[in-house]
Amino acid sequence: MTEPEAYIALNMIRQVGPVRVRRLLDVFGSPVKVLHAAERELRSVDGIGADVAESIRGWESQFDLVAELALVKDFGATVVTMGCPDYPALLREIHDPPIVLYVWGELQDRDRHAIGVVGTRKPSHYGSECAKKLSYQLASAGVTVVSGLARGIDTAAHQGALAAKGRTIAVIGSGFLSLYPPENLALAEKIAGSGAVVSEFSMQVQADRQTFPMRNRIISGCSFGLLVVEAGGRSGSLISANQAGEQGRSIYAVPGRIDQPNAIGSNRLIQQGAKLITSASDILDDMGMLFAETPALSPSPAPQLGGNEALVYAALGDEEAHVDEIITRCGLPTHVASSTLLALEMKKLVRQRPGSRFVKLR
Repeated sequence: MTEPEAYIALNMIRQVGPVRVRRLLDVFGSPVKVLHAAERELRSVDGIGADVAESIRGWESQFDLVAELALVKDFGATVVTMGCPDYPALLREIHDPPIVLYVWGELQDRDRHAIGVVGTRKPSHYGSECAKKLSYQLASAGVTVVSGLARGIDTAAHQGALAAKGRTIAVIGSGFLSLYPPENLALAEKIAGSGAVVSEFSMQVQADRQTFPMRNRIISGCSFGLLVVEAGGRSGSLISANQAGEQGRSIYAVPGRIDQPNAIGSNRLIQQGAKLITSASDILDDMGMLFAETPALSPSPAPQLGGNEALVYAALGDEEAHVDEIITRCGLPTHVASSTLLALEMKKLVRQRPGSRFVKLR
């Protein structure tokens, strides 16, 4: 048995977690020796009781390691273990680093300049667009955007980074063969093509209420800071922020309206000391204090438009506007302005809001 295979086997033993593995490695020196240790030797390690020692000794009867390795290969994934030099350096520093990371795509050295982005699964238009814009700008500046592939803010963050043709990493709370949420499979494939999808769970593990908090510590653990875009008063993102604080990470938050339930948690974080973020440059300024070299922020490129599209797009301004106001500003006939707005919607440059109001998406 190779050392990577031994790490994978330890990771699949339910009673053994990252903290216990670290204690075992301190005593035995390698994962292979842990799996071959006598029960008496195992029980001598702090935190290893009779049940855990028995589960380690009988691991071969609990799962099929050969089958798991075959699933990894067939899927096209790789496994990075605690013993690998390319294991993320920041993640290695936390109290309970994952034993292994299943990787779909590729982790790169430049991912050490990463920011975690989290928030509600049911964001407002404002929250979703903030997540996209900030992630776009950060990725354009060379910062890797790390999020959890969940619905809402996570999805918007990944989309923004991809639109900038930058790096993004999705940390999921399931195995690759049980990817959650299933509707984000196409997004995961795009992320794997230019970044990485990462999980600490074996290939067929289903997502549940325990796997998501475990996932969240990885998002903040491999980032220098965590950005909360929109979070309610009982949002799981607040748990993520608490974990980030315990890991010594910087915490950032986008302010929201005081009458918006989805902003209660993120506004509270600002009250408690999180840095208020109004643009990506606020985060990049902090990076300049933490790292010797950081990329500069590149402005989002304006869409290349001409003719009526350019007139209508310019007439929108920076704030949400009613269709009658847009028509007045651009000076085009009503039917021409309306058809042009529809064309801009099809290009995903404009979105119609309730009450015949329109807003720019870029």
